[in-house]
Amino acid sequence: MACTTILVGKKASYDESTIIARNEDSGNGEFCPKRLEQILPQDQPRVYRSVISHLEIDLSELTPQRYSSVPNAIDDEGIWASAGVNESDVAMSATETLTTNERVLGADPLVALQPAQGTAGEEGYVPEVPGGIGEEDMVTLVLPYVHTAREGVLRLGALLERYGTYEMNGIAFSDLDEVWWLETIGGHHWMARRVPDDSYVTMPNQLGIDSFDLADAEGEGTEHLCSADLRAWMAENHLDLTVRAEGEPVDVFNPREAFGSASDADHVYNTPRAWSMQRVLNARSCVWDGPDATYTPESDDIPWCQRPDRLVTIEDVKYVLSLHYQGTPYDCYGDKGTPESRRRYRPIGINRNSQLAVLQLRPYAPAGCRAVQWMAFGSNAFNALVALYPAVDAMPDYLANTGKEVSTESFYWANRLIAALADKHYGACVADVERYQMRVGSLGHALLAQTDRKAAEVPEAELSGMLAAANEQMVRDLRAETDKLLSKVLYVASMDMRNAFARSDG
Repeated sequence: MACTTILVGKKASYDESTIIARNEDSGNGEFCPKRLEQILPQDQPRVYRSVISHLEIDLSELTPQRYSSVPNAIDDEGIWASAGVNESDVAMSATETLTTNERVLGADPLVALQPAQGTAGEEGYVPEVPGGIGEEDMVTLVLPYVHTAREGVLRLGALLERYGTYEMNGIAFSDLDEVWWLETIGGHHWMARRVPDDSYVTMPNQLGIDSFDLADAEGEGTEHLCSADLRAWMAENHLDLTVRAEGEPVDVFNPREAFGSASDADHVYNTPRAWSMQRVLNARSCVWDGPDATYTPESDDIPWCQRPDRLVTIEDVKYVLSLHYQGTPYDCYGDKGTPESRRRYRPIGINRNSQLAVLQLRPYAPAGCRAVQWMAFGSNAFNALVALYPAVDAMPDYLANTGKEVSTESFYWANRLIAALADKHYGACVADVERYQMRVGSLGHALLAQTDRKAAEVPEAELSGMLAAANEQMVRDLRAETDKLLSKVLYVASMDMRNAFARSDG
C-alpha cells in the first residue's frame, strides 16, 4: 500500500503526548473503503489464517485485550486492521510499504505463498507452501497481546524471524512514554529505532532509518533493537556501504544506504513527500527552496528525524498528512510554476487516501481515557479529523457501517463524495472545506476537555459507557457538519455543470 507516516516524540508534541499517524492509501486505480470498529477479546481469532499467504498461526495460548481496529470494509483480502489502541494504551499503525534493493532481496528473499502444483494424489504433486506475514495480518497478530511499545516491537520481530514476510514494511508502536519504528529487511530480518523524545519522524514509502547503532541493539537495546544475526548477515552479504577510516568502529551505519533505495522513482514518489512535511515543521531552521536549499524534493539525505522549530500539534499532523505542496510550484491546485511542475511530484493528500488514524496517548488525562484515536476517511485535502475515545466496546455506526455501496449514512462515503465534487471546484469550495475542518477539530478538542473532567469523577465501572456516550455525541455533531459541507459543495458543482444555461424557463 502507498502510505505516509509521521511520528512525534513526547517532548516534540504540544502536550507531551506521544503521537503516531499514518495515511493509508489504496493502490493506483482503485479505492479501499475503510471502517472503524472495536475488537473484543471474545471476538479475537484463536487460530489465525491469512487470506493472502494462507499462513495459520495458533493464538489459543495467548490472552487478548480489547483493541480498536480500522479494517477493510470489504474483507476479500483479509482484515487489514491498519491502526488501533489496546487496553494497555499501546498504539500500533501498520504498515508503511517500504522500498529495498536487489542485494537485500538476494541475501534474504521475501517469503511468498507457493501455490500447489499438480493434483493431490497424483504423481508429481507438490503441496502448497504458505507465505509469511504482511500488512494484512500484523495488527491482529500483535496489538491484542502487548503491554508496551517495546513489547510490540519484540513480538513482531519474533514473528518475522519465525514466519518471514512477503513484503517490505515499516510499523509504528507507541505507549505513553516511547515511540518505536520497525522496518523489515528482506524476508526475515528487521530493525527498530526509538524515536527521540524531542523529535518527529517523516516516512514516505521508502526505507527511512538513516543511522543505527548495532552495539546498542545487541546490548541494552535502549534506542535500537534488531534481529539477533543482523550484524553477521550484513557482513556475510557485504551490505554495509559506510565509508570508514582504517580502524573506525563498525557499530554505527546507515540502513537507508545499506537496505533501501535511491531510485529515479523515489525522487518523484517518495522524497518529495518527506521534503514537504519537513518544509512545514522546520520552516525556519532549514532552507527548502531556491539555489541555496539545504534539501530539495529529490534529496536522498533528508533526515529520518528532526527537532521541530516549535511543538507539533494534532492540527500540524493533519496538515502535513494532507499536503499537496501548497506555496510551491508543485501544488496541483496552485497557480505557481507550470502545468508540468504542478503534476511533477506525488502529493501526500492524494485522491487515493483511504483513512488517516492519528493515535494520541496523553499522560495527563485520567486513567482509562488517555488514548484518543483521531480519524479521517477519504482524501485528506477535503476531510476532517474526528476525536474518539478507543476505550469503548463499540464505535458509532457512522464510522463502523462502511459497506461496498455508496451511502451518505457512512462517514467514509460522505467524505469520498465531498472530495470528488470539490476537487474540480477547488477555489470555490476550499473556504467551506477549511471552515468544516476547523469546526470539527474545535468540537473534538472541546469534547475531550469536557469528557476528561467528567471522567475524573466517574467510577471505573461506568467509564467505558461514558466514553461511548461522548463518542456518540461527537459523531452526531460530525454528521451534521459533514452533511452541511456536502450540501455546499454539491450546490457549487451543480451550478458549474457544463449544460448550465443562464436563461430560466418562462
